[in-house]
Amino acid sequence: MQIFKSGLEVIHFDDRGPKEDFAIIFLNSLGTDFRVWDKLLHVLGDRFRTVRIDKRGHGLSTNYKNHISIESLAEDVSNLVDYLNLKNICLVGLSIGGLIALEFIKKRPNICNKLILCDTAPKIGSQDMWADRINRVKEGGIEAISDDILARWFSNSFLKDQSDELQIWRSMLTRTTISGYIGCCEAISECDLTEQAKIINMPTLVIVGEEDGSTPINLVKDAANLIKGSIFKVIKKAGHLPCVEQPSKVGSIFLQFLENNK
Repeated sequence: MQIFKSGLEVIHFDDRGPKEDFAIIFLNSLGTDFRVWDKLLHVLGDRFRTVRIDKRGHGLSTNYKNHISIESLAEDVSNLVDYLNLKNICLVGLSIGGLIALEFIKKRPNICNKLILCDTAPKIGSQDMWADRINRVKEGGIEAISDDILARWFSNSFLKDQSDELQIWRSMLTRTTISGYIGCCEAISECDLTEQAKIINMPTLVIVGEEDGSTPINLVKDAANLIKGSIFKVIKKAGHLPCVEQPSKVGSIFLQFLENNK
């Protein structure tokens, strides 16, 4: 188990692969821990140093302060970068992870030299939408919204044919702490990094699942259009988590992007 202190919080992370200067940092989505990247890392193999992190209130990381913002989540990533003495990174942000990546680059533009955004946008949803979700969780727990969330996360074929694996993802979702989940919902609702996206100046890959019910294709494509020179790819037969449903396709696109932008 790998942990470090970020202010008051104890943050769980995973650092594997060759201990080189360049590292890929994976930032996962709302309601998941860093195991959401397991299948993709299997595809990538040991080519790169990879670092994964559990957000506050997710996985094994604490949320003692009981307040979460995109800024505090980005600060945790920044503290991890310093803890590992990383100087050259590629950030991979999935959903809220994309917001964290954009905020990190805003504060520390000289360390991140490549960016991969997955099923995300600089502004996700409306305040009313997030307020409704927060109220449902307060009233019935995460279990009360789990069916709706899983329907957004996965493609129709996955929902139909992978019932056993679906239960594992339900377990991951519902075991997220209430404070961590609600805190991240509040952070997303307050966040608009559109202006930051417009000034991104680095090789950027943007991908989205064809059947994403959380951040639909048009929303993610609009985000890609804000970033000069970005590469936009749609992953067929995938929902909000293409790294889970189509790890081989996603891995191939990642490797091509990384190899072409050395």
